[in-house]
Formats: sequence, C-alpha cells, structure tokens
Amino acid sequence: MSDPIPRAQRLDVHNSDLPILCRSCEARHKGICGALTPSQLLTLSKGTTKRQIPADQEISAEGGAPIAFSNIISGVVKLSKMMSDGRQQIVALQFAPDLVGRPFDIQNKTTVEAATDVRLCSFPVKVLEELIANSPDLEHRLHQQNLRELDEARDLLLSLGRKSASERVASFLSFIARHIDPETAAEHATLDFHIPLKRSDIADFLGLTLETVSRQMTMLRQAGVISIIERRSIQITNFLKLERMAGASTPMTEDDDTPRP
Repeated sequence: MSDPIPRAQRLDVHNSDLPILCRSCEARHKGICGALTPSQLLTLSKGTTKRQIPADQEISAEGGAPIAFSNIISGVVKLSKMMSDGRQQIVALQFAPDLVGRPFDIQNKTTVEAATDVRLCSFPVKVLEELIANSPDLEHRLHQQNLRELDEARDLLLSLGRKSASERVASFLSFIARHIDPETAAEHATLDFHIPLKRSDIADFLGLTLETVSRQMTMLRQAGVISIIERRSIQITNFLKLERMAGASTPMTEDDDTPRP
C-alpha cells in the first residue's frame, strides 16, 4: 500500500529546523509561509499568536491602523465597506491560506469580519513587512494572491453589472465550491459544502434582495442542479449545469432586481 503522505512532506513536518508552531500547520505550504526559509519562519514565529474568531465577530475595522496580519488557517472571512448612510457592501471573501491585511498600508481599507468560525495565525505588522522587503519569494507569493483577488473583483463587477439574478447566484455557488474544494470542483464531481454566508449576506454580496436569493436557490434545486441538505448546507449535484447557468446569456426574468441594458 502506497504512503498517502509524500515523504518530503513528512520530513518537512518533523523538520527540527522549523519552529514548533509551524511544523504541523496545514496552511503553511500553500500560504505565504511556504515562501519562507526556516530561519525566516523562526523570525516570524517569535511574535506569532494563534487565534480563534467566532462567526460574525469583527477582526479589523475600516479606517483603523493595522496592528497585525494573519494567515487564515481555516474558515472564511468577509471584507466589507460602509457607506456614509450606513449601507454595507461585502466586496470580497478570503479563504485559507490567504493573508488578511495589506502590507505597507497605513490604514485598513475594509472592515474584516469572520463569516464562519475562523482560526488565524497572526503576527506583527513590522515583522512581516521587514521579511517582505528582504524576501523576493515572499513578495512574489503576495503578488500572486493580489492578482487572484483582482481577478475575483473583476468577476464580481461583471456579475453586478451584467448578470441576471439566476446567473449571479449560480456564479456565487461555483465560486465558493472552487475555493472550498478546488480538486473536486475541477473534476465537476458531486460536492457537499457549507455555504459560509447567511442568505442576507449573499444578497448583500450579489446586490440582490434576500427574497430573490431564496427564490433562485429554490429554482436551482428544482432544476436538479443542487440539493439543499440544511439551510446553509448544500450538495452540487450537476456542476456542469451550474457552470452553464452561471455564464449563460439568458433572458431577464421577474426575479431580476435590476434591468440589463
């Protein structure tokens, strides 16, 4: 029987050169820490703390000065911006092993909240910024994350500007699935997952009403695309059809909140 864990990874987990805090971290290899040498990890770990953040709790406030950056070990966080009249717009979601925070910014550009229960590995701003200045690999890894988030922001802009309500909801479910289990999603296989946002937050994220999101979820279920296990737990039963519904050019229905030019 073959070993399910690659030998190199097993050796790395028990590598005595790594800080104890890092040896069994499931987010380290794919996150920014994967670009650091053992000595750099040791430098970073000296000020590192592990935190558990319950769902709906604020992590950092828009307009405040950043005091720490964090790797997401598990869970999902949401980034939102507040308008002067109190209206809120969720502008992005982050998943493990993303870095929460923007190095070298003197002010937080968004409010960051835990969308689900979240585990974070947090470290001082100054320490990470010094490592970035001296590590091209780390800078490159952060640049890759920034470019991916830019692509996702463009996709959201497309959804808000051009897609119908049904396309928006289908796109959202595909987006979540591809982040939570990219391998299964890439194979277009059946996939069970817990939706990290409440339906009111989904509505906020997609620029729809709560009632429209609920109707579209029902329509996807009736079309045999998803099966609703519990209120926030679903199974994608036909991934290819979901993808087509996310990008198809379909006529506007009565469920659309906005006209399409």
